[in-house]
Amino acid sequence: MRVTAAPPDRTERALLSSMRSLLLLGKMMAEGADEAQILLLASGAAPSVARCGYARVVLAGDTEPRELAAAVAGLGPSEGEVAVAGLRHAWAWPLRRTDDHLGHLVVAGPTEFSGEETFLLRALAQQTGDALANRRLHDQEQATAATLVAVNDRLRGTVEALRRSMDIHSRLTAVAVSGEGRDGIARAVHELTGLDVAIEDRHGNLQAWAGSERPTPYPKESPACRERLLARAAREARPLRHGAQVLALAHPQGDTLGAIVLRDPEHRAGEAELMALEHSATILAMELARVRSLAESELRLRRDVVDELLGGTDEESSLARAMALGYDLQRPHRVVVVEGRAGHGRAHDDDVLFQAVRRAARDEPAGSLVVARRDEVVLLADSEPDWEHLRRAVLREMGGGRARMGVGQRCDQVGDFPRSYRQARLALRLPAQAEQDDRAVRFDDLGVYQLLVGVEDLGEVERFVQRWLGKLLEYDACRSSELVRTLAHHLERGGNYELTAKSLIVHRNTLKYRLQRIRQIAEVDLNDPDVWFNLHLATRAWRTLDVLRTSR
Repeated sequence: MRVTAAPPDRTERALLSSMRSLLLLGKMMAEGADEAQILLLASGAAPSVARCGYARVVLAGDTEPRELAAAVAGLGPSEGEVAVAGLRHAWAWPLRRTDDHLGHLVVAGPTEFSGEETFLLRALAQQTGDALANRRLHDQEQATAATLVAVNDRLRGTVEALRRSMDIHSRLTAVAVSGEGRDGIARAVHELTGLDVAIEDRHGNLQAWAGSERPTPYPKESPACRERLLARAAREARPLRHGAQVLALAHPQGDTLGAIVLRDPEHRAGEAELMALEHSATILAMELARVRSLAESELRLRRDVVDELLGGTDEESSLARAMALGYDLQRPHRVVVVEGRAGHGRAHDDDVLFQAVRRAARDEPAGSLVVARRDEVVLLADSEPDWEHLRRAVLREMGGGRARMGVGQRCDQVGDFPRSYRQARLALRLPAQAEQDDRAVRFDDLGVYQLLVGVEDLGEVERFVQRWLGKLLEYDACRSSELVRTLAHHLERGGNYELTAKSLIVHRNTLKYRLQRIRQIAEVDLNDPDVWFNLHLATRAWRTLDVLRTSR
């Protein structure tokens, strides 16, 4: 069933709306406006995308206004800060069509522009530069056609360049409006350029491909090299050639989300191909901003659903939220809690664990409703996989490390989720308290621990522990010794001296000495089966009480 995520928030909707408006503005500029109208449209559009009190296009070679024209001329083809009287912050963006420098769009306001405003103003400057270049090409074609017959070949090239530019604008605008996504953008650029096209995420992972056979595996640089390339491309603020490829960044609001790449080992990419690449990067930025907004909205909705379920909220509300995600809560589930850490050298453990559980649960399959909560990851499992196999799959996805898993009892209705969650956390912590190896533990399989957890009057359990372990606990507290822990290990391993000494990491003689002290202080005979049983039960009850106290 298709997941219906929550809509983008107001900021994202405003950004997308502004981007569509700029695309339509660019189309208006390209379709019949003369140069004066283009300049008027550009300066008039600036206040609609940014808080500003001044907007003006200063063309290359302008001498008025004198101080501003001189400052802008000093920037050359780059962008930079300028001064406008009466306004605190002023910035000039180049009107650039590939390598042609046509001038600058100067916008000034009372405060520095936000990342969103900077992105939109840079896009406006790009649209204006393209429209001016197209207008001048068109004017040049008309003037030349009227006076020079000898340059017919050149005129045909100029007309073709103009037609090509219009085709690029039209095709990419159609992709943006129709919502064809990353695959549609890649196909459109391939059709426009005839070159292989790749869309990559920030880290260089392939997201979409169009052209000849997709390379397998897809080549990927080291993280350090990738970051240097992105920084260089961001400084250039235009398509950048890097070896056999030409790359343009998609970075709405200054945050690089991905890149679109032309594979061009023969250096065939000319002005038209670079124009298509630059415009497609703008469309890709809008698409990636939309996808990120939807993903964040869906993640928030998933977290809200799980929080409501585990907190014991209203059943009708939980069912409604789950339905919005396309998730069926009206079937048996178990709550699964996973804790762990990635292997050495892996950063961002919380996210690594979350992604590992999500992928492992998808591949088993075990369920799709996975959220991170504090230091744990919670999975609402709608099937009965081999739980230890699932835990090991999580470890493989993390690339090693440690992972423990607790599985609550089955939930047959929405009201059972809080109980199953508490049980899963107890199943996770009791083996750890007993210093057992990492493993997946079902609450159903806890045996006597399960009975102890279910006792309503914990006072009776505490009195039982004091009856059998009180003297040892007091001795440990006064001497900072570990007699109770030693006894618990010994009983859990059936009295095997070798296994107990190994688990405690002590010498066999040390173990024998401790057991002799236990017999003396507690005044017990470890050879008596009844004494053995009660001591074993008491050590398990002691551990259970400790877990219950820390879980409250």
